[in-house]
Amino acid sequence: MADKIIYLAEARNGAPAIPARLESPSGSVADSLGRPLHDLRISITDRCNFRCVYCMPKDVFDKNHVYLPHTDLLSFEEITRIARLFVEHGVEKLRLTGGEPLLRKNIEKLIAMLAELRTPSGQPLDLTLTTNGSLLARKAQTLKDAGLNRVTVSLDSLDDATFKRMNDVDFAVADVLHGIDAAHAAGLGPIKINMVVKAGMNEQEIVPMARHFKGTPYILRFIEYMDVGASNGWNLQEVIPSAEVVRRIGEHMPLLPIDPNYTGETAARWRYADGGGEIGLISSVTQAFCGDCSRARLSTEGKLYTCLFASSGHDLRSLLRGGHSDAEISSAVAQLWRGRGDRYSQLRTSQTDLTGGALEHGKKKVEMSYIGG
Repeated sequence: MADKIIYLAEARNGAPAIPARLESPSGSVADSLGRPLHDLRISITDRCNFRCVYCMPKDVFDKNHVYLPHTDLLSFEEITRIARLFVEHGVEKLRLTGGEPLLRKNIEKLIAMLAELRTPSGQPLDLTLTTNGSLLARKAQTLKDAGLNRVTVSLDSLDDATFKRMNDVDFAVADVLHGIDAAHAAGLGPIKINMVVKAGMNEQEIVPMARHFKGTPYILRFIEYMDVGASNGWNLQEVIPSAEVVRRIGEHMPLLPIDPNYTGETAARWRYADGGGEIGLISSVTQAFCGDCSRARLSTEGKLYTCLFASSGHDLRSLLRGGHSDAEISSAVAQLWRGRGDRYSQLRTSQTDLTGGALEHGKKKVEMSYIGG
């Protein structure tokens, strides 16, 4: 089945056009719906040591799966160059993703390079990383020393049997919890814990997860099971709405809504009424937040995606390696973002077949393991 995954040949869309008239970045750029460019998520590897059922199911990403050759990956210098150009257009937050980003050799060097970047006003960036936690305990301190600000850790259950069934590589919960504690000790915080909730698989863990992380320094976030890519067999009937998550937790530990930290934040925030901290709800399926989405995504080999559910990307690597100047690449990026009109989740919410089928628009979607979450 691996040849059905579209994240190479079928995801190609040539390099973005370079405008005839180049422009100097102004520090901000808005798309066709008025949304600014604020976040850049950078996938630095397509490899992962987990086979999570909602992302890289083993029956698709099996032992014969072919990963990108190293020469196709953006170098650290190329990643840093692109990031600097995006910062000049208003990006204030960089998130490193994968695959599993801690599998990329010498990642600390990349973090140190990115940590040197500054916004047009001279402020440091919010430099973050999303990980499955498997290598976090051994790398937490070196990541912090290199300049990483904080981490987000994926953890879908506290029950070993359930967690191993979801990661499908027999990795234990205790090892992820150890990594989280090591990251906290190193000062990588505030740490966020992401739980993808899938009906019939781990929904019984909603309340135990909330109870476990309540009163800790960590922020637990519940993510609706999304139709990213084409390999996870997504069905609407397997989605537990965020409203139901809040209801279940609230029966045991009353919750109150709180304001977002900033415009465009993906998670709706709720706090425990007794002051025991907060949780987040990411509701891409039932409460689409396309209206203020300010995120761009850069794939492992340099394709720019303007939506998590896109079917194709724009080849920045060919501009980088084709001898184009910063001004040319910067102008091409600005033009591309101004033409952005993506709002897949809003359309899906209104058009999804309630018996289960996802909105396709006649096209396949890029895989999460290729573009990051």
